[in-house]
Amino acid sequence: MNISNNKILITGGATGIGLGLTERFIQENNTVIICGRRESALKEVSDKFPSVITKVCNLSVAEEREALYQWVSENHPDLNVLVNNAGIQHWMSVSDPDFYVRAQAEIAINIEAPIHLSSLFIQLDSLTTIMNVSSGLSFVPLIKAPVYSATKAFLHSFTLSLRQLLSSRNIEVIEIIPPALNTDLGGKGLHDYAPPVSDFIAAIFEQLKAGKTELTFGFSEAMTKSGPEALHQAFIRMNVPQA
Repeated sequence: MNISNNKILITGGATGIGLGLTERFIQENNTVIICGRRESALKEVSDKFPSVITKVCNLSVAEEREALYQWVSENHPDLNVLVNNAGIQHWMSVSDPDFYVRAQAEIAINIEAPIHLSSLFIQLDSLTTIMNVSSGLSFVPLIKAPVYSATKAFLHSFTLSLRQLLSSRNIEVIEIIPPALNTDLGGKGLHDYAPPVSDFIAAIFEQLKAGKTELTFGFSEAMTKSGPEALHQAFIRMNVPQA
């Protein structure tokens, strides 16, 4: 991927990893469009970075995803990069009364949205790149976030297939595989221990420059290189109380 002179749509681009990508892509001389549910969050970004184009969109709703594509195709037909970044994480148990409702919300944002948007945006003749943000939990689930972990495993698998499916059309498919980072994903304070987003962004952009299509950092790098026994031991460390 050429990291400069693109027009890029980043879903969930106002916070967390999405905001980190937004800032860095602007620095690399790209035109960036971000979308999200909260107009106030989008405005905070556009106030700080006036060149950013914003669009309010609830990605959990199919009709709004279709409206987003229609708006882009009419107003930004030269868009060439789609970044499926938006995601939600719920720490919960299958025995919780609202488990299924919260699971449905995760599935809508983490699975349905990237599948639907990918199928829509490949209709743009200008599209050259799709970037999907999965997780190190694609490889080793965290049982405190069981559905989130499963959705990211799904997205990892889908991304592998998508890369091959679109290769004949010269659309590059890149997977961004973050570890836990110091963001509010899952709730405030849950990831205060984790590395800053800025370190992760710096690392994956070096990998982008090197032409890599699987971008990793720290824990996620280790997990992508691990065999079954190492993955099993990581699962035990993460999820089984120590005596």
